[in-house]
This record gives sequence, C-alpha cells and structure tokens, in this order.
Amino acid sequence: MELPKDFRKILDHVTNKRVRFVIDTILNKGFCSTEDLKNGGYEHAPRAARDVRELGIPLETFKVKDSTGKSIAAYKFGDWEQTKKANKIAKTAGRKQLTEKLKSALIEKYGAKCYLYGEFYPARLLQPDHRIPYEIGGDPEDMMDLEYFMLLSPSANRDKSSACERCENWMKKDISMCQTCYYAYPENYQHIAGEKEKRLNIVFRNEEIKLYENIVEQAEIYNVSYQTAVKRMMEYYQRISNKKKKK
Repeated sequence: MELPKDFRKILDHVTNKRVRFVIDTILNKGFCSTEDLKNGGYEHAPRAARDVRELGIPLETFKVKDSTGKSIAAYKFGDWEQTKKANKIAKTAGRKQLTEKLKSALIEKYGAKCYLYGEFYPARLLQPDHRIPYEIGGDPEDMMDLEYFMLLSPSANRDKSSACERCENWMKKDISMCQTCYYAYPENYQHIAGEKEKRLNIVFRNEEIKLYENIVEQAEIYNVSYQTAVKRMMEYYQRISNKKKKK
C-alpha cells in the first residue's frame, strides 16, 4: 500500500497492540473488519477504531460482508493529506490527555457519579470523557472547562462509544446533533444516537428489591420483557391516577 512518507512514519511508530493489529490488517488487506478484530481477539471494534483515531490516524468506516454474508462494519485509512489541510483542531497531533486534575474537578463539582446511569461509583472507576465525541468536536481550547466533559462508569463509556459509532452522525459530524443527544447531554436531550427515544435507568436497592422481584414475576407470568412489564405498571398507575383526578 502506497502511503505518504510522513503518514507511514506515524504508522511505523505505533506500539499499542490493538492499534497495531488494526493498522497491520489494513496494510495487508486494505481494510480491517469487525470480524477481523474478533478473530484477532478484540471483541470491542468501536473501541479499537477509537484508539486508532486518538493517535491522529484518520479512519473511514464502511460496510463489508463477513464470512456468513452478514453486513458488518470495516475500517480503512482516511485521506491523510485532506486531514492535515482541513483539521483546524490539530487532530493529526492526537488528542490531549484527559488528566486526573480534570477528573478531580468533575468529581468535586458533580460528585462521583456516572452521568449516563445517574448512579454513584467509586471514584477510581469513573472515567472523564468528552460530552461530544472527540472525533466530532475535538478538544476544547480550555481542557479544564468542565462544560465539555462528563464522568462515565466503564460500562457507560463502552455503551456510549458503541452507540456513537453506529450513529449516522459519526460520518456527518454535525456538532448540533450531538448537542441534543442523550449520550452527550442526558439531562436534556431530544434523541438517542439519532433515534427518537427516551431512556430511564433504574436501580433497585434494599427494600426496593421487592419491587424489582415483582416486576420480574409479572414479566415471567405474561411472557414479556422486564421493560414491557414496567411500562404496563406505569400505564396502570396512570389510569388509576386519572380516575382519581376526575372524581
């Protein structure tokens, strides 16, 4: 594969194993698919692609067929020269590190809580993250401006990473779309990764576990999902409340 010398130099200096696997696969066959990554022992393809992009290496996402004929995501190098010319936020130099100082400031302001799940976690488990994905909005000028960042639990971070890469805006890169998304502003959003949806994360503790068990029981009786069982209970409660109001 013929590549610009300065781009090749950057690729040659990569030592991260997962990133190295993606690069070498693209160099060998022209692209790296999610199936290639899985076969190489890397289950989370969006995270692997993100690792590559965070090093300032442009990647394009497209679709290919896997060994069973199913449509899956694949990655190939983007236009290096165009990236250098158009990139006003200097992504070719790689993203800036999200420091412990930033994490401490977020915890001090908001508490040791995951923004997406709304639950408190041990501070050591929380990870600072860009509200608007770095691949779309880049780094802010002030890396200590807390309005641009959020704290996420490891599972929430994986969830966000996967959802963002599946979103149509991953290619469009419309910042205004991200600004109204659940994954950037869960406290005030209009859609979830481009879909007209609303989400409610509920955790049951102590005495509340009895309510959870009741939901599970109802779901099994009527052979529906837990989510459907909760919605039915809420609809029933709403009907009862409306009847009381009319009286």
